Amino acid sequence: MNDEQRLPLWRQLQAVTQVLHAIRQGQSGTAALAAVAPTLRPGVQALSFEVLRSLGRAQALRKLLAPRTPPPFVDALLCTALALLWQPQDASYDAFTLVNQAVESAKRTPALKAQASFVNACLRRFLRERETLVAQTDKDPVARWNHPTWWISQLQADWPDQWQGMLMAADQHPPMVLRVNARMGTQTQYLEKLRDVGISAQPVGPFGVVLASACAVQQLPGFEDGWVSVQDSAAQLAAPLLLSGLEPTDGLRVLDACAAPGGKTAHLLELRDAQVTALDVDPARCERIHQTLARLGLHAEVVAADAADVSAWWDGTPFDAILLDAPCSASGIVRRHPDIRWLRRQTDITQLAAIQARLLHKLWPLVKPGGRLLYCTCSVFRQEGEQQVAAFLAHHSQATMLASPGHLLPHRDPNTTTPTDNPLGDHDGFYYALLEKLAA
Repeated sequence: MNDEQRLPLWRQLQAVTQVLHAIRQGQSGTAALAAVAPTLRPGVQALSFEVLRSLGRAQALRKLLAPRTPPPFVDALLCTALALLWQPQDASYDAFTLVNQAVESAKRTPALKAQASFVNACLRRFLRERETLVAQTDKDPVARWNHPTWWISQLQADWPDQWQGMLMAADQHPPMVLRVNARMGTQTQYLEKLRDVGISAQPVGPFGVVLASACAVQQLPGFEDGWVSVQDSAAQLAAPLLLSGLEPTDGLRVLDACAAPGGKTAHLLELRDAQVTALDVDPARCERIHQTLARLGLHAEVVAADAADVSAWWDGTPFDAILLDAPCSASGIVRRHPDIRWLRRQTDITQLAAIQARLLHKLWPLVKPGGRLLYCTCSVFRQEGEQQVAAFLAHHSQATMLASPGHLLPHRDPNTTTPTDNPLGDHDGFYYALLEKLAA
């Protein structure tokens, strides 16, 4: 029996309720989970992700069971329980255990103790009337798709033929994907290492390995020695795209403009000997870059600075290549961070697009003639991808599109339970555009 199974469920539900309440107050899921006791955290994270992926449905059901909004923590506990209850075929625990433990959680939480009977009544009514109540909420698009209304509408506008499959994909558990360090060995060699220790995996792309089931990185052969890093297959496109066609020369200067936690910086250095500068505005996140590179035995100049404040950090020498993985909505990685959909607001997209445009405008002069800039975002919204680049090209006559995979969309066919085939398999959402600076 593992630690999660030994811990009483009511304690985990208590912590999940606190995580959900914190997210509703605007805190990121990562920060909310960091506040959970380490012994509880693995189980609480798994349950919290389940809750966030079904929160739209849970909120709609709570409104039917308690039309008058209860106090915040009571509401969070009810929504937690309903999210875990509404699909019995996928539930981690049987229904009566969940209800009993949710009520126990209320009884043992001072702020909820007086509401334990109310929680019990609501949840037991749901068990009695489940089919009818779920059918009623099917009419609510937020309940149906478990995303905010504005997000659903934006996907419908951007991707009229794919939006349903994209929303379905966002509610799936993502695969664990590794990137093989090309300085250590080949994809084939690492697959053999995995087979030797009984871990099933398949190749994806030129450097990727998809595990049949996720595991702790400590179980991966050679992880501490730098053989592999955890990185989605779509994110693994960045370094090869930027470096493709660049002649291998001494003194190749490369800038990773928004580098933390350092995965793409490391991939650049795994593929090419280069002078890499890795920037991030947050000094604490710069430390993550150092840690990433140290494990892999790589080196870059890591600088804590705002990439757009060029005069504060640039030495005046142009770069051969710049990677701009720009701040964005992160709408393409929502399956890995299901809190994002509930934290983002529609106005955020316009604000983020303005930041992206400013970074492009500030960094483009740092590219030498004949050099290139790779713009990418982990977003599925056109405003942060192809529309952003189209606007940039319209105002910069020296810029030309060298290559672009465009928007890589996570997708599931709504008529099947299997992922739609694509070159990278089951990947996150990304946008890429490789821009070349023409000689004056």
